[in-house]
Amino acid sequence: MSKIKSFEDLECWKACVEVRIYISVLIKKFPVSEKFDLVSNMRRASRSPTRNIAEGYGRYHFQENIQFCRQSRGSLFELLDDLITARDEGYITEQEYIEGKN
Repeated sequence: MSKIKSFEDLECWKACVEVRIYISVLIKKFPVSEKFDLVSNMRRASRSPTRNIAEGYGRYHFQENIQFCRQSRGSLFELLDDLITARDEGYITEQEYIEGKN
C-alpha cells in the first residue's frame, strides 16, 4: 500500500478531477443563453470538489477536513441536479446524463 503524500494521491480527488474534465467538455455545447446561468453554475460546481478536498487535506484538524469533504459531496449533488436540468432542457442526451451521473 502506497503512502499518501499529497491530496493529489487521494482517490476521491482523482475521481473529482474526472468529473471536472467531463463537465468542462460537456458544457461547451450548451447554448450561449445559458452562459451566465447553468453553464456558470456547472463550471463552479465541478471545480468545487477538488478545491475543497485539497483545502481540507491542508487543514490540521480531522474535523475540519471532514467538513470540507462534506462540502465537496454537496457540490457533487448540486452538479447532479444541474445535469438533470440540462437533460430536461434538451442540452444533453440521456446517455450523457447517465455518464455524468456515474
